[in-house]
Amino acid sequence: MKHKIFIVDDHPMVIEGFKTLLSQNESIVVVGTAINAFEAISFIAKNEVDIAFIDINLPDISGIELCKKIKTEFPSIICLALSTFNDRGYVSKMIENGASGYLLKNSSREEIYKAISEVLIGNMYFNVGYQKQNTSKYDEIPIITRREKEVLIQIAEGLTNQQIANKLFISITTVSSHRQNLMLKLEANNTASLIKNALKFDLI
Repeated sequence: MKHKIFIVDDHPMVIEGFKTLLSQNESIVVVGTAINAFEAISFIAKNEVDIAFIDINLPDISGIELCKKIKTEFPSIICLALSTFNDRGYVSKMIENGASGYLLKNSSREEIYKAISEVLIGNMYFNVGYQKQNTSKYDEIPIITRREKEVLIQIAEGLTNQQIANKLFISITTVSSHRQNLMLKLEANNTASLIKNALKFDLI
């Protein structure tokens, strides 16, 4: 019986690369792919999946939030994080939300096969440094979506909500919503502290 793999990543080249690599293993079949969280949940609800490879940086909601949603609604699915970031904060958040491992996108074929084998028997797998420990919330990088980052950059440049809406071709209501989310995630109570905290975490 082949193990059913599902890949969530908004970069077509990454998806094609993983599909090619995984197709070389006779015990694995890629049953589907998605470029965002909405597509991912829709597919998983209708298809059988054993392991979901999830990119952390998705365009709608973060892969960390998607992982939590999958583990809540479909607990039997094993989630493996995919990322270009070798950062303890990201790893910790994925594990807290139910992921069974964390892989860098430049992982070798052997590492990916090893990760699949390990998580299928109930183990966890990392090819990044990870040590589960209590850390201050200020030590962990806040996870923001790609659109939130775009809005954050415009805020840092001094644009008003209306100017940001015009520049990004979105509604002012959407901009306000993103700004509120950013204030919460970066624990800021005004624009100045928002920019200060964003700089602290190298988000801008």
